[in-house]
Amino acid sequence: MPLDQLLLFVAAGLLLNLTPGPDVLYIVANALRGGARAGMVAALGITAGCFVHIFAAAVGVSALMAASATAFTVLKWLGAAYLVYVGLQLLLSKAGSAIKLEASHADSTGATGQNAYKTIFLQGFWTNALNPKVALFFLAFLPQFIAPAVEHKPLAFLLLGLLFNFNGLWVNLGWAIAAAWLANRASLFKSSLHWLDRVAGALFIGFGIKLALTQAPNA
Repeated sequence: MPLDQLLLFVAAGLLLNLTPGPDVLYIVANALRGGARAGMVAALGITAGCFVHIFAAAVGVSALMAASATAFTVLKWLGAAYLVYVGLQLLLSKAGSAIKLEASHADSTGATGQNAYKTIFLQGFWTNALNPKVALFFLAFLPQFIAPAVEHKPLAFLLLGLLFNFNGLWVNLGWAIAAAWLANRASLFKSSLHWLDRVAGALFIGFGIKLALTQAPNA
C-alpha cells in the first residue's frame, strides 16, 4: 500500500473511532464511575471484542453473515438483547452504588477490585463482539484500501484490521482518560453518578433498540 493511502487509512480509522457509539459510551460511563483505570479496562475489553470481528472478516465469516439474513438476525438479536441488558443494569442500579474500583484494587485482598475489572472487561468485550454492525463495517471499510492485485487478500485484510484496532485502542484510552479527568475536576459528576447511570442506561437501551430494528444487508 502506498504511503499516502496508508496515511489516509489511519486518518479515516481515527476519525471513525472518535465517533460516539455504544463502545465510547461504555468506556466513558466506566471512567466516570470508577476512574481512569476502569475506563481503560473497558477500552481493552472493547478492543478485544473487535479482534473477533477482524479475524472473522479475514476468514470470510463476516461475508457469510452479510449474505445470510438468518445469521445476521441471530447475531443482531443477541447483540440488541445484551445492550438492553447492560442498559437495564444501569437504570436499576442503586444510588451511590458506584464502586470505588481503584481503592478496592489497592485493598489487601484485591478480590473486589479484580472481580470488578474482570466484569468491566467482559462486558466491554461482549458489547463489541455481539454487534453485527461492527463486522459489516470491517467488511465494507477495509476492502477499499486493498488493491485488487494483492495476492493474499485475507492476510492484507487481517493486517489492516489489526492496524485499525491498534490505532482505535489509543483513541479509546483517550476517551477513558479524558472522562476520568473531567470527573475528578467536576463536583457535579461526583454528586450525580446515579443520574449518569440512568442516562447511560437509557442510551444503551436506545442503542439496543436501534440495533434490533436494523435490517439485514440483503433485506
